[in-house]
Amino acid sequence: MLRTDLDDLFSACYEELRGLASRVGGADASATLNPTALVNEAYLRLVRSRAFHVESELHFKRIAARAMRQILVDSARRRSAEKRGGGAPLVTFDERLGVDTSSSDDVLALDHALAELTELAPRQAQVVELRFFGGMEVTETASLLGVSEATIARDWRAARAWLSHALSA
Repeated sequence: MLRTDLDDLFSACYEELRGLASRVGGADASATLNPTALVNEAYLRLVRSRAFHVESELHFKRIAARAMRQILVDSARRRSAEKRGGGAPLVTFDERLGVDTSSSDDVLALDHALAELTELAPRQAQVVELRFFGGMEVTETASLLGVSEATIARDWRAARAWLSHALSA
């Protein structure tokens, strides 16, 4: 992908990505990644990679969401390594997969659980990544994955239930 094409796509999606980053990035004042920093880090990661092909704006948002997830996980690992704290993470779920991403332990637990879910049910893990980290609606997710909206709704319910169980264990 050409740098100018990436810049154009990024500019077109910037406000939406920043809004998403504020939702999934957490509101922890001590966190080093505020929404703007998270989006900018994602841009830098994408500029450096250059090894991807973008098919549409929706596809680009998926790539950016994955980059933001990776950045959040990397940041959480660094914070966790610094504190080496104990205690099991407390993770709560609501209808929107309400994980407290301001806690590095919660982000790492979610990433580990998503890795396990990817092994068991890859499409369900993709649905979580697109809906939670990508901020996509059921319609957009169905379009991107090439399945029906009903299938996405079932996968979303099943993935939330599985993740809730995995994270409470």
